[in-house]
Amino acid sequence: MRKHILIVAAAALSLASCEEWEPVFTGSYGDVYMYEPAKLEVTSTIAHLKDLYEKNGALKIEDDDMVIAGKVISDDHSGNIYRELYIQDETGVISVKIGLSSLYSDYKLGQTVYVRCGGLTIGQYNGMPQLGVEDPSGEYETAYLDNRYLIDTHVIRGAWGDPVPPRHVTEAELNEALKVGYSHDIWGQLVTINDLQYGAKGSYASDHFKRIFILLYVDPYKDKKSSTNRVFCSSETYGVTTWAMSKNKFLEYLDAGCFDQCGTSDKGMNDVFDEQTGLTVKQSLRANATAVTTSQYFHLPDGLPVQIRTSGFAKFADTEIDPAILGHSDAEDGAKCSATGIITVYNGAVQLALVDENSVKIQK
Repeated sequence: MRKHILIVAAAALSLASCEEWEPVFTGSYGDVYMYEPAKLEVTSTIAHLKDLYEKNGALKIEDDDMVIAGKVISDDHSGNIYRELYIQDETGVISVKIGLSSLYSDYKLGQTVYVRCGGLTIGQYNGMPQLGVEDPSGEYETAYLDNRYLIDTHVIRGAWGDPVPPRHVTEAELNEALKVGYSHDIWGQLVTINDLQYGAKGSYASDHFKRIFILLYVDPYKDKKSSTNRVFCSSETYGVTTWAMSKNKFLEYLDAGCFDQCGTSDKGMNDVFDEQTGLTVKQSLRANATAVTTSQYFHLPDGLPVQIRTSGFAKFADTEIDPAILGHSDAEDGAKCSATGIITVYNGAVQLALVDENSVKIQK
């Protein structure tokens, strides 16, 4: 009987110790499985894929012998890049849509990756080149490779190598890339941009400096394209001082009244009601709260705007932006800084996804 009591007590102690964020096991699980690096014959380039798209639009590749290769330049460890693998060859970069998270555990920075393109689809999303599978819904030009067999038969790991250093780009180069569009080799590269300053002039005729863009969904489970289900916060900072916001941070901002005037014309969120629920917009946002992706606007010396976009699910979403960078909300006086990340084009605008919270530095 005593033996049984000891076993139950030990089990209870074990269960009491298994709360989330408890110290993790630090011993050895034995030797890690080491895969055999592949070496495939490369028959095409990323630039050729882009050329196929420019000539044909979204295209399912029928050539089973087409193989491209590139070095991994993206890392999703911080959560700010999600279910995408960016690979770069001597002609450019392509985003491979892999429907898994924690890709950094399988695909290391600097590692060569081969892609068997036969059966995949080359397309774009708002101007950004992507390689995936045909979207059965027809809503997008490409969809995710979303099962392990499909991934492993198309995306083949090669030898490890040195990480690709970030490319330093100028405002002139970015302006040129925007003119060229989809096919320019810069899109998708890991870059560093210097001389950034917080705020950017809006697209309308005003001297006011745009600081932020947030899109809030009153109910994220309803039609996200419905104008009655979307609240736009675009212009001032609205008191947001973090790169993005987790669910808890969003609720903190919401309860502080930061978004009370967002997207509601002359009425506040507390005066606009959802006809179906009877709740105010603010009450609905609180009931359906989730992490919020945020774009912070910066500009370069001659005025080119650069959006630094951060996922609300990034590990550093709630990290405060250095107050010296933010400056004052009514003046263009923040400190100049440099930023490193994956550069993309979105609806004809420059967009940057930071690698982590250390990717933005004040210039000396």
